[in-house]
Amino acid sequence: MSTRYDVIVVGGGHAGTEAAWAAASILGRDGRVALVTMDPSRIGTMSCNPAIGGLGKGQIVREIDALGGMMGLAADASGILFKVLNSSRGAAVRGPRCQSDKYAYRAEVQRLLSRQHSISVVAGRIDRLLVDSTGAIEGVLVPPGGGLVEADRSVLELNRCRTARAQPVFPPEPLEADRFVEPTRLLARSVVLTTGTFMRAIMHTGPTTTEGGRAGEGSAVGISGMLRELGFELGRLKTGTPPRLLRGSIDWEDLEPQFGDPQPIPFSDLTDPESFPELRQVDCRLTRTDPSSHELIRANLHRAPMHSGAIDAESGPRYCPSIEDKVVRFPDRDSHHVFLEPESLFCDEVYCNGISTSLPADVQEHVVRSMPGCSAAEILRWGYAVEYDMVRPHQLDATGMTRLVRGLFLAGQINGTSGYEEAGGQGLVAGMNAARLALDLPLETLSRDQAYIGVMMDDLVTRTPREPYRMFTSRAEHRLLLRSDNADQRLTDWGHERGLVDEVRWSAWRSRATELERIRALCEQRVAGAPSVAELMKRQDQTPEAISRVCSARWGIDFPSSLLDRVVTEYRYEGYIRRQASEVKRQRRNESMRIPRELDPQSIHGLRNEARDALRRYRPATLGQAGRVEGITPADLTLISLAIRGGGGVAPRTR
Repeated sequence: MSTRYDVIVVGGGHAGTEAAWAAASILGRDGRVALVTMDPSRIGTMSCNPAIGGLGKGQIVREIDALGGMMGLAADASGILFKVLNSSRGAAVRGPRCQSDKYAYRAEVQRLLSRQHSISVVAGRIDRLLVDSTGAIEGVLVPPGGGLVEADRSVLELNRCRTARAQPVFPPEPLEADRFVEPTRLLARSVVLTTGTFMRAIMHTGPTTTEGGRAGEGSAVGISGMLRELGFELGRLKTGTPPRLLRGSIDWEDLEPQFGDPQPIPFSDLTDPESFPELRQVDCRLTRTDPSSHELIRANLHRAPMHSGAIDAESGPRYCPSIEDKVVRFPDRDSHHVFLEPESLFCDEVYCNGISTSLPADVQEHVVRSMPGCSAAEILRWGYAVEYDMVRPHQLDATGMTRLVRGLFLAGQINGTSGYEEAGGQGLVAGMNAARLALDLPLETLSRDQAYIGVMMDDLVTRTPREPYRMFTSRAEHRLLLRSDNADQRLTDWGHERGLVDEVRWSAWRSRATELERIRALCEQRVAGAPSVAELMKRQDQTPEAISRVCSARWGIDFPSSLLDRVVTEYRYEGYIRRQASEVKRQRRNESMRIPRELDPQSIHGLRNEARDALRRYRPATLGQAGRVEGITPADLTLISLAIRGGGGVAPRTR
């Protein structure tokens, strides 16, 4: 039995849903996209922290939205606490973040997918990748018995609830899944693998182990073996999640509250900001661990697989460490902050942000109940660690396609990243290029000076992550150009030209662009005896609110604050922005110099062995990318450049 599609996406998490959405957007109504997942009711699940965005991550969400993706829309529809991090600092390092209702988020993702009629959901596991004799992907094999799993009751209950905005949660149309009772070949020229933490996954709570990549779900055992057979180099990583508590058992009012912004700012350009003040926002509470729990953790490190070495993995996330790692790394600290974050408006679950752990249940119970406000806390689910296989991402190029198998794309945690946002950005790139390959169009990449997504893709293919990769503003050397407020300016026209952005979004951006030009033109106008508004904007003592009052007094116009704030940033940092733009132009000269695929590193005279090995391993596409590869120095770059220009080390081209 065979069924043919244009693109097959394996996995229904944040990478898989964005990949399917992007591919369907490009292929149009006549396209055929298969979304293969073990349990269709879990599509769009927030498996760990119920939050979207943050420092660096919020910029990625804004970029996904500017390129026509789903994540910003789903976050706006389900957010219950919105806050711009670093709001008191410069615009380049501000990060929009929202805490989401995790059930509403999942329901909204499923609703959005149900609107894409070219996406078909297939319930089942992938048994094999099908590769032809030329090394190109042909499709996947689904074993028998992959029938539709009964929908999760929490989602069905949620669809009968109402949100704080007095609007019904958009119930997804049934995500009908194809059922197969015999081995089935799904055929396509492009396959996107987004397996998350499920490849050969094992969960650990103390000595107790369970197969699976997420609580209540199984493990994708066969995919790792398939990839090894195809010649891929795999690694193994680990991550963890904290216990969940029953809110009613916490002394909530005795703890310090953490509020969102009084004027929430949406992620998506298609969300009406006027509706946001009506949104009910929840508050989080702040508590902390204490010295007694730290002593108990130290005494039980041998029982914590994340720390004891019982997990067969290289490293966990450095920037989101387990509580056992924190206690060891910071021995002088007698407490660590823990943020208690409600997971939904429709349940009493609370996420303990700050104590991810693999410790056994008895130790977790002591740690939780020693925290202020939690002496009688009821633990709904124990924290656990998960170890899983990943593919070393130097085996990809920045389009998301693997170098070993043409037409096979990888996105998300399979590439060694962490976080919903990083997964979504990779999924968008991989889905876009999978569809372009199916249409015989050239594959596309985003550059480091164009998007945080471009920074991430370049980092992944020029470095081998030894820990889960997480985006930060510090990773972007052009971060003043890559602000969260100008993602549409950078990317929406680009996405529209490539079929990612529909006419509604593009038209909305063109209207905003016209209004921005109008604001800039008015601000440049001089008034007798008074400075122009543009000159006022450059002064640090002039707040955006003060600028708005001046505009209102001079022209009787109340500009949208989001647009006026953007113009203020442009003028205030005008010199720095101009300098970064000049640096980008200089760097593009190197970035645009292609390294021929037939370049023979062994024949480049004077090149160090380490640099030869790095060229063979990473196979950088351009001289600029080679300069970011581990093991290649500026002196090596000079020799490579000479070899390219003079033909040394380059075998005769085959046509």
